[in-house]
Amino acid sequence: MTSQLFALCFDANDPVRLAGFWAGVLGWEMVDDAYDGIALLPIDYTGFRIRFVASEAQKVGQNQMHFDLTSTSLEEQQETVARALGLGARHIDVGQRPEEGHVVLADPEGNEFCVIEPGNNFLADCGFIGALASDGSQQVGYFWSKALGWPLVWDQDEETAIRSPYGGPKITWGGPPVAPKTGKNRLHFDLAPPVDGDQEAEVDRLVSLGATRIDIGQGEANWVVMADPDGNEFCVLTPR
Repeated sequence: MTSQLFALCFDANDPVRLAGFWAGVLGWEMVDDAYDGIALLPIDYTGFRIRFVASEAQKVGQNQMHFDLTSTSLEEQQETVARALGLGARHIDVGQRPEEGHVVLADPEGNEFCVIEPGNNFLADCGFIGALASDGSQQVGYFWSKALGWPLVWDQDEETAIRSPYGGPKITWGGPPVAPKTGKNRLHFDLAPPVDGDQEAEVDRLVSLGATRIDIGQGEANWVVMADPDGNEFCVLTPR
């Protein structure tokens, strides 16, 4: 049985502050995370939590993954931008063109995200978090489709996207060229086998799909650190 996407995890220099920022932007509940860190619990059908784990490492370069937040009207888009700015976000330039309707922001630790204009058909029924937009190859899109058991909902011109059968955000990959990694990603997935599952069996299955086990100094942790075919880190937790 495949693992669930249990959490999207942020490395954070100040987990409490960053969690508070995203709780304010998303309207999610902030709770203490029993597995080290602070978590936000969704108030909709997003399907995964967001965790914030302490890290002394500083952000280097653009993140491999970012949120695309949706809007149902121009007023709502403006309200989301204003709320984020009031909580500590800032406008940034990542090469977007003036005629593009989305607004690019960074959270208080520099993590990029976009507030998408209304009328985006691709994200039409995906909720407030419309997508986790990722830099990645077609191969890695295929890997995550098999790893999570989520069907491909887009596969054209080497760009891919998957989505849970139960709805929620899409995960998208932009295809080549893929930017070179500049160190450990600040955002990563936490996967968890079901309560009656087996962690080692799931690790073996993911290896058979193209993942590798890696060492980032985790020591004797009860989770297994792995990398997908593009080298992006993720963790396999104990069953839950």
